[in-house]
Amino acid sequence: MESLLQHFERFSEVLAVSRTTHVRTWDPATVRRALQWARYLRHVHRRFGRHARIRMALERRLQNQWRLEGGSGSSPVPGLTNFQALERCDLLLSLRLLENRALGDAAYHYLLQELFPGPGVPDADPETLQGSLARLARCRSAVHLLRLSGYGENSVLEEDSVLKTQAELLLARLREVPKAEAEGPSRFLSILWERLPQNNFLKVIAAALLLPPSSPRPQEEELEPGTPKTLADGDQELVRWLLTKSDAMAAFCRNLPAGLLTSVAGRHPELSRVYLGLLLDWARHLHYDLQKGIWIGTEFQHVPWEELYGKFQSLCQAPPPLKDDVLAALESCKAKDGDFQVRGLSIWTDLLLALGCGS
Repeated sequence: MESLLQHFERFSEVLAVSRTTHVRTWDPATVRRALQWARYLRHVHRRFGRHARIRMALERRLQNQWRLEGGSGSSPVPGLTNFQALERCDLLLSLRLLENRALGDAAYHYLLQELFPGPGVPDADPETLQGSLARLARCRSAVHLLRLSGYGENSVLEEDSVLKTQAELLLARLREVPKAEAEGPSRFLSILWERLPQNNFLKVIAAALLLPPSSPRPQEEELEPGTPKTLADGDQELVRWLLTKSDAMAAFCRNLPAGLLTSVAGRHPELSRVYLGLLLDWARHLHYDLQKGIWIGTEFQHVPWEELYGKFQSLCQAPPPLKDDVLAALESCKAKDGDFQVRGLSIWTDLLLALGCGS
């Protein structure tokens, strides 16, 4: 009994530290040990929950601890005030760490991978940490869970498990937003757009749009009214939001890598049409500099030729019908512009020639 009480008191100290800046010294191994300790106490709750003597002894020790610490000026740790709280101590620890911006990147990413291992990992036990935390965290801490530490433009998204995890979480959260609320998922996405680092949020959206479709829920599982049946419905919420949020769509098409945009365009025709339209519009803002022999923009925000060509080149390497649609659009613009066959007179001619598609 005494050993068990000591475990309980030591974990209370860990729980208190989890809300402070001291967690910046935690590495993945420290997070792992803390979670193991929390899971052990959850096991204690399951094992001794029906033993009145043990339960009462633990609760007395807990109350005495808070009484002593409160008298010395320390603030008690809310949420762990009785034996019943042992059932969710792992949830409480995880949420506090996720919400604590002092937690280092390595420890934070490890925690995300522990809590949300991805769609390929079965979740047979409905009371596992992953299942319980997912339900709780998505309702209370969506913005904190999507906090990103930043990724370079050359990051390989297919191999970035953290980004995939965040994409899965975003889709799951969209599934849980009641459509009956004012603007529903659209308002939720707009809040994230305003609060999160925008380029990183756009990468999460792109990763979400490229995730494989989820399996539909079993027919016997009841859904709340207005709740989509699969995470694939979250895809459509993202597409609808991008189509109605012009500044986000423009940033999405301008700032993400060309290859990633081509993959998204190949998966979502609605976005591909808007993406192509933006590229054509950006091209119209360039003019030919005779002295330099290149196409340049008149304003700083205009897309440079190199970037424009790179995006068109990536699209033209995609399989049909995406490639065919892009070439047809360029040929149509070239014909309307005079159907010139030499360089420097029409940007459409120069683009087709650079892409190896000119006559």
